[in-house]
Amino acid sequence: MWTPFKRLLWQWRGVWITAPSIAALIIVLRVAGFLQPWEWGVFDQFMRLRPPEASDNRVVIVGIDEADVKNIGEANFSDGIYAKLINKLKARQPRAIGLDIYRNIPVEPGHQELVKIFKSTPTLVGIQKVIGDSKSETVAPPEALLENKQAQVGANDLLIDADGKVRRSFFFVPDKNGETVYSLGLLLAGYYLEKQGISPEPVEGTDNWKLGKAVVVPFEANDGGYVRADAGGYQILLNYRGSSRHFNTVSMSDVLEDKLPPDWGRDQVILIGKFGQSFNDSFLTPYSSGLLSLPVPMNGVEIHANLTSQILSAALDNRPLIKSWSEPLEGLWILFWAVAGATLTWHLRYIGGVKSFSVRRTASPIISAGILLGISYTALLSGWWIPVVPPLLALGGSVIAITAYIARTAGDIRKTFGRYLTDEVVANLLENPEGLKMGGERRKITIFTSDLRGFTALSERLPPEEVVKILNFYLGCMADEITHYQGTIDEFMGDGILVLFGAPTGREDDATRAVACAVAMQLAMTRVNEKMNEWGLPALEMGIGINTGEVVVGNIGSEKRTKYGIVGSQVNLTYRIESYTIGGQILISEPTLKEAGSSVKIEGQRQVTPKGVKEPITIYEVAGIGAPYNLFLRKEEEEFFPLTEELPIQYTLLEGKDVSDKLFQGSLVKLSAKGAEVLAQELMPAPLSNLKLNLLQAAGEDVYAKVVEKPADAGRFYIQFTAKPPVVAAKLDALYKSLEALGTGK
Repeated sequence: MWTPFKRLLWQWRGVWITAPSIAALIIVLRVAGFLQPWEWGVFDQFMRLRPPEASDNRVVIVGIDEADVKNIGEANFSDGIYAKLINKLKARQPRAIGLDIYRNIPVEPGHQELVKIFKSTPTLVGIQKVIGDSKSETVAPPEALLENKQAQVGANDLLIDADGKVRRSFFFVPDKNGETVYSLGLLLAGYYLEKQGISPEPVEGTDNWKLGKAVVVPFEANDGGYVRADAGGYQILLNYRGSSRHFNTVSMSDVLEDKLPPDWGRDQVILIGKFGQSFNDSFLTPYSSGLLSLPVPMNGVEIHANLTSQILSAALDNRPLIKSWSEPLEGLWILFWAVAGATLTWHLRYIGGVKSFSVRRTASPIISAGILLGISYTALLSGWWIPVVPPLLALGGSVIAITAYIARTAGDIRKTFGRYLTDEVVANLLENPEGLKMGGERRKITIFTSDLRGFTALSERLPPEEVVKILNFYLGCMADEITHYQGTIDEFMGDGILVLFGAPTGREDDATRAVACAVAMQLAMTRVNEKMNEWGLPALEMGIGINTGEVVVGNIGSEKRTKYGIVGSQVNLTYRIESYTIGGQILISEPTLKEAGSSVKIEGQRQVTPKGVKEPITIYEVAGIGAPYNLFLRKEEEEFFPLTEELPIQYTLLEGKDVSDKLFQGSLVKLSAKGAEVLAQELMPAPLSNLKLNLLQAAGEDVYAKVVEKPADAGRFYIQFTAKPPVVAAKLDALYKSLEALGTGK
């Protein structure tokens, strides 16, 4: 049985060695940025080869060109001209008007008329230039719009790649004061969609936004063909509708002279901007030039029109936004084509006859390259930008290098696997004859999961780079503790961790080590929060759930993509147990307590009926664990202070990941450092319920909390906050400190 297997390895040795070597070389070249210009070029060519799209009649443009300058007789139009133009456009009842022209300096005559129009037209959006290191590089918004800056001032900054082309756009961008400035295109699309009953909604647990039928995913530094691009702000890739002059465009003179059809502009988004080379407001795009033609730039206002149209089409028509694969998937894609080239060439080495071998050896890579280009082009039509140049090079490189492949050792393979699996799992896969077998075995193990409380709300207020920095430090600290207690990290899920005790290798003390690991991790949060304080960020709190039961553990997936993991209802039950925790708490199931033994110190217990479980179960709160670990949590008794004046609130229940649409009235009557006592005027939520509440004195700021099991008077209940916006946190902290100083606690 072993001999045929060794023969197979030897027969295909060229593929096993050459394909990974070539793929690794190509990936290195790509990561170094050498292939970025080529990837951009292929992307641009694919964009131009797409079937023509109809013009979006929801977006129209008033273009100011050299002819308008000649007709009006002014090189720099006064505010009065723009006031007259906007008045005429307002009369056509558009849904929004975007003025892509800087008006931050009064230009008489007519300045007061323009100010009046700015203030009386809530759907008129002006512009400012946000990005810049000095005052000379930024442009302030019109003063008349500053009162409603969030809704009437959009950033018109454009992102220009190293080759001078605009392929990305801002969704929104922070200014020098850290305030969010939405892009011109997003604000205009927002006004249009508002009439359709559509508004942006954040996707919980991610940086994504739900907008009608579309889910907007932010651009990241290595998306598509980019390498280490500046992904600051919130960017998306532009999915242009076509080349320049694709939108319905009329001249400024036609508007002023009433030469347009009566229904032109009604219920549409109108953008006003400059057309013509003399205005120096044009940019190169993927549509600017073909392989044999000179570049034709696109006016800036047309780029903003494309962004507006892109948002509208995605939200209303399900037109795809441009997305990209994750870096690991792109790496596998490159490897696949390296293997394809190596396999084809290696297989054809046995074909008899030089002529036959040459023809087939030449035709096979060409056909493969054609298939690759066809797949990539079809993917772009569906909104996916997948690598083209790296897999093409991997395909060609493996064909060329198949006879000169470089030997790789088993230690190199082990190192490669070790990047995404623990050493123990790698050893099981490579050294156990059954290690690579698909499927798994039924086994009793202890399942451990942890999650940060309120981290999603915190991450939404921080730049992605800051979130990654926090996660890396936090996960690094936790991974050290897990490794120390011989746990197997099965998965990192954002700020959540799934750990196995008992797989792939089972031990008698799996449950005991799991509990000890949980206590050690909670104690390690002190070190994490010291770093958070050093960074000027709020403290983090973690909840941990542990359960013991039978699952199927092993290689799950397919022959092409396999994951070492677990499957079974006990996994879901572990997540349910963890969901009952508050910050700093460890909850374990009854089977875990029995397995861990009497060394586990229990502080309390309760019966719960998790979703999907027919009968109630008992869960236990861990206070610590005795010998040989002797680890104990530090319990701080909270002191609640009566408020001198009740704080009215509205609250609603969180059901899983959904927010109930029923609002209930109540008020905060007592306050502690981490929680509050609530006087309910209507609904009394059950213990362990998750709430979203709003202080009526800080409307629009969502606060999240969990109902805790603490005795309270009739009509009252206690909560512990899990996430507070900075404004609310500052208000409550100041109020608590003032109450604490009075010493009226109970």
